[in-house]
Amino acid sequence: MYKDKITRGNRPLILVTNDDGINARGIKALSEYLMPLGDVVVVAPDGARSGQSAAITVNVPLRMALVEERDGYKAFKTTGTPVDCVKLALNVLFADRPDLIVSGINHGSNSGVSVIYSGTMGAVFEGIVQGIPSIGFSLCTFAPDADFSVCREVVELLCRQAINKGLPRDMGLNVNIPAVERLEGIKVCRAARGRWTAEYDSRIDPIGRPYYWLTGYFDNAEPDAPDTDEYNMARNYASVVPVTPDRSLTEIDPRVIEWLRE
Repeated sequence: MYKDKITRGNRPLILVTNDDGINARGIKALSEYLMPLGDVVVVAPDGARSGQSAAITVNVPLRMALVEERDGYKAFKTTGTPVDCVKLALNVLFADRPDLIVSGINHGSNSGVSVIYSGTMGAVFEGIVQGIPSIGFSLCTFAPDADFSVCREVVELLCRQAINKGLPRDMGLNVNIPAVERLEGIKVCRAARGRWTAEYDSRIDPIGRPYYWLTGYFDNAEPDAPDTDEYNMARNYASVVPVTPDRSLTEIDPRVIEWLRE
C-alpha cells in the first residue's frame, strides 16, 4: 500500500494520464512539456486502452506499480482504464487534490463525436466530475514517427492558464492539434456534427474464419461551418472545444413535452 501519499509542494501538482499506455510517446512528450509548470505525477494504463470512454473496472482487482521517480516527477502504471487511473490517483496516491488533470497527448484525433468514445476524454470527464480543472490533448495523426513538438506551445499555454485562472465549474477542454509543422493559431469552437460510417472491414483469417476490423471514417455533416473543430483543424488551427460530462440539453426542448402528451 502507498503509505507516503503525494502532497503538494511549492509548485502546482499535476496529474497526467492517457489511453495509449504508460510507454506511449505522447504521454512522455506531455510530461516533458508540463514539468516547467509544476510537479508531475503520471498514472497511466500498462497498455493501450483506446476507445474505453468512461469505463471503470469492476469485479477484477486493480494493480498499480511505481515505474519511475525523480525530482518533480513520479510515474505509475496500472492495470485499469484511464478513468480508473484518475480514481486511483485521487483515492490512493494523493493526500492533496491536484491543481490540474491532463490527459494525452493522444495519438489520433478526438474531434467531433469521437469525444464520446475516447478513453483520453473519459479521464477528462472524470476530472471534471471531481471538480478539478481538466484538459485532454490529441495530435491528429496515427503515424508511428509522429512529431509531438507542435503540441508544446498549446499545452504550455492552456495548462498555465488553467493552473493560474482555473476553469469554469463543470467544464473541461478537448484540444485537438493538427499534425503540421506550424500552427496558424488556436480557435475556441464547437464539435462538428456528424457520424462515423463504414465502420468495419470484413476480413478472413488464415484458416478461413471471418472477422471484423474497426476502420471507418468521419462523415462531417457540416463541412463549411466555420465555428467547428473540423473546419479549423483543416486550416491548421488547434481546436479547443469546451466540454461537460452533463450531456443533457441545457434547455428542455418543448417538442419533448408535446411528444409525451400525444
